[in-house]
Amino acid sequence: MALAKMKADATEARLVGLSLPDGAAWANAARADALARVRQMGLPTKRDEYWKYTDPVTLTTPDTPEAALFEGGEKLLFDAVDRVKIVFVDGVFDADASDDLTGEGVEIERLADVAAADIHWAKDIYGVLEARGQSPVERPLAALNTAMASDGVVIRATEKVSKPINLIYLHKDVSSDATLHNVVKVETGAEVTLLETGPAAARFSKCLEVEVADGGAFHHVRSQGRDHERRAVTHTFARIGAESTFKSFTLTFNGVLTRNECIIEISGDDAVAHVAGACVGDGRDFHHDDTVFITHDAVNCESRQVFKKVLRNGATGVFQGKILVKHGAQKTDGYQISQSLLLDEDSQFLAKPELEIYADDVACSHGSTSGAIDEDALFYLRSRGVPEKEATNLLTLSFLAEALEEIESEALADDLRDRLEGWLARHS
Repeated sequence: MALAKMKADATEARLVGLSLPDGAAWANAARADALARVRQMGLPTKRDEYWKYTDPVTLTTPDTPEAALFEGGEKLLFDAVDRVKIVFVDGVFDADASDDLTGEGVEIERLADVAAADIHWAKDIYGVLEARGQSPVERPLAALNTAMASDGVVIRATEKVSKPINLIYLHKDVSSDATLHNVVKVETGAEVTLLETGPAAARFSKCLEVEVADGGAFHHVRSQGRDHERRAVTHTFARIGAESTFKSFTLTFNGVLTRNECIIEISGDDAVAHVAGACVGDGRDFHHDDTVFITHDAVNCESRQVFKKVLRNGATGVFQGKILVKHGAQKTDGYQISQSLLLDEDSQFLAKPELEIYADDVACSHGSTSGAIDEDALFYLRSRGVPEKEATNLLTLSFLAEALEEIESEALADDLRDRLEGWLARHS
């Protein structure tokens, strides 16, 4: 009872001064339902099972912790890629910096405009996938996002889209508190690539809901980096149909606290879902948490979870991953691996891999390891004239390679490798 009252009080304190954005009847209903879920669940505390490794207090406090701006002089990631750019500055859409939101085979709209329309296909997804993802694990920060987000993008792919869509999140206010909600619908046989880059805000909450119809394909590549003091909590909810593909990769640098949750429901036969991530953290203030939940509810489907973390100087990494195979989901192929490379004795990696299987014709596996640089490999490189710092960086890149291989586009993967090499060189 004491914990429940503490959570209720903290939740009401967070909601003071906040008001639901106004929109059409369906948007208002979705937001009101989400707010009711927040109040019913209460905002998370470190005593909640799926938050025991990560303290959410700075994500739930009414006051936004400040984050200093970081100017590294680097050009924007994916700058050489022909793409559609959509820019948000501290959570506010920047029309002047964004490209035209029209394209062949794709419809792109702002959530602010969509939520004001009386009839729109987004009403069948907005808040719907998030609500489905609340069981069996509650995710109140995602519900809070659904309730309070007033903007984001809404994307509908009707065929194979030639250009990636790049959401660029810029941070220019040291005390900004941004909330964005994005919705993607991939129609039957269609395909689209979504890129996300940038620190976004001092504190950033983002929710992405993706529905992939039969035979569709969704590719997602995200980079979170630059600002050292930023905090972020992100949620990705996906529902994928028969013979469809969902692939998501995230690369994270810097940041005080990053919590990325991915919840996927495989509802059609012969579908494929891959979620991967790589992070490099330096310093005691770095805390990075990947939490994944994949549900198999169809026959002959494949899922992969591949997460690699490189930690040094007291950094902390967390991985919580689960594969749930429901009754009747025969011939499931589920693979999960989480590994950390600890470059000193002060860093730590906390892992909680889980399998829950109710079918008997499956091939599911999980593994989690932590270790230091391979001394034999390091000696081999140094004996051939490679300096120790350079050799360490080469072995670090090799360790991260399995996660980077999950990226479908080699050009995008190469861009991320170059950025990784630069980060490692600066932090050697």
